[in-house]
Amino acid sequence: MTAVGTVAHPAPRKIIIDCDPGHDDAIAILLAHGDPNIELLAITTVAGNQTIEKVTRNARIIATFAGISGVPIAAGCGGPLVRQPFVAAHIHGESGLDGPVLPEPTVPLDDRHAVDLIIDLVMAHEPGSITLVPTAPLTNIALAIRKQPAIVERVREVVLMGGGDGFGNITAAAEFNIAVDPEAAQAVFAAPWSVTMVGIDTTHQVPATPAVRQRIRAVDTTSARMVEAMLEFYTAAYAHEYRFTAPPVHDPVTVAAVIDPDLLTTRPAHVEVELAGTHTTGMTVCDFYGRGGAELRTAVAQSVDADRFWDLVIAALARCE
Repeated sequence: MTAVGTVAHPAPRKIIIDCDPGHDDAIAILLAHGDPNIELLAITTVAGNQTIEKVTRNARIIATFAGISGVPIAAGCGGPLVRQPFVAAHIHGESGLDGPVLPEPTVPLDDRHAVDLIIDLVMAHEPGSITLVPTAPLTNIALAIRKQPAIVERVREVVLMGGGDGFGNITAAAEFNIAVDPEAAQAVFAAPWSVTMVGIDTTHQVPATPAVRQRIRAVDTTSARMVEAMLEFYTAAYAHEYRFTAPPVHDPVTVAAVIDPDLLTTRPAHVEVELAGTHTTGMTVCDFYGRGGAELRTAVAQSVDADRFWDLVIAALARCE
């Protein structure tokens, strides 16, 4: 019972971020660390934006400059389930975090494989208490399901960045995270758990505009300065590759949606991943009508409140070191 004169606050949401840092993954980690409504249980890495060695080092670097301690970081899969890996150096650079001068990482690496760390944490906590937040190819998550199927009924929900309703970014049809490992993505969407898909048609609604970057510069913490330096490189990369005047910041939308579930509007759908299309491999095919009796189990994001999103990010950067 709440004492008279006090306000009851919900307990922070426990999350595991499975990522491939990556400029926008870095912002997602900083948002999770800096927001009091999130308890970051672990950071796991998977090859995607760069090789597993580089993205794991980047995760440790982010934890180092942001002052993240006591949160295990574990390296996961170095490539897709069955396909050849490819990386996004054209967007994230050779290091995966090109732009700022990065410190040497001092945060240690957990001895466990990322898949085992995910399983250990989900099985050790109360059922329904952990949310998985994948912001990368879904290889680790698919293998965790395969190795320990019981996690599916114990996870509260999966809020993932990937896919798109009708278009892609690495090809005309496919978004990068899904295209890197479409078989893993299909396994994740097919599992009988609650999934929210935050696709690029939604994340394109939260660009890092000059006005947003000015707000970040005004924060003037180490983390905010790092983010601004990242955005300088990231903005130039998007301008060169896609002619965007301001780059979309994809991955932190997932964390923001866990913090504030009303941030997104979603629509229930049945999602399949194209595995064999000549021009469409990796496409997320969204059926909003349940054709053939398909269960509409995935909440597909349709829109995001950009102002509320950036308010969350900037407040979190102010709380980080």
